[in-house]
This record gives sequence, C-alpha cells and structure tokens, in this order.
Amino acid sequence: MEPIDYHGKIFRSVTNDGPGDVDGETRFFYHQKDHYLWGHYAGGQIQAGVLIGVVEKDSSLKFNYCHYDQRGYKKSGVCHSVPVLKSGRLTMHEEWEWTDGVTGKGTSVLEEIK
Repeated sequence: MEPIDYHGKIFRSVTNDGPGDVDGETRFFYHQKDHYLWGHYAGGQIQAGVLIGVVEKDSSLKFNYCHYDQRGYKKSGVCHSVPVLKSGRLTMHEEWEWTDGVTGKGTSVLEEIK
C-alpha cells in the first residue's frame, strides 16, 4: 500500500466493541503534517474530543485521545489504528485502551466518508 496522507480525511464509526463511547454518529476529522497527526471528533456520546499522534512508516497510526462525553466526564486513552483499503474505501482497524477516567479496552472500525 502506498503511504497514506490523512490530512483532510473524515471518518465515521462502523463498529465499536468494549466499553467505548464512539458510535455511528461520531465523526473524526484528521490533519497531518509530515508524520504528525492530529484531529478532533464529536457526535453521539461525545461532546468534544481531540487526538494527537504519529503516522508510522506503514501508514498505521499511534495516538493519544481525550474527550468529554455527553455527561461531562473527561476520558482519555491510547489507540493503534491500521489502515485497510476495502472496495476503494479506507477503513481503520483500531485497538484502543482507556488510560484515564474509566478502565477497559476494545476494538473499533472507522470508515472514510471523505
């Protein structure tokens, strides 16, 4: 797979298992410069969230995230996200774990919508 430029890409959640807050209404907006990645997300159970990390040589992502849920609780964690090109659409297969505010871990899949 060619290197992926995530700048300007928008994703939505397709699946999420484990004790996660992300659902089908959550939208992720990514930005990239060189190998640095940052973004914001909101929708569904999430009031506002941010993420920051790096794009690895294989185009996988490693980032930290932090958000406020609709009840006003702050939560944060870490995520490793692996891109898969499927039927011309980029999907991100993620393994995540809470590090603050709640405990647990899980997997999710995001689908590119732009």
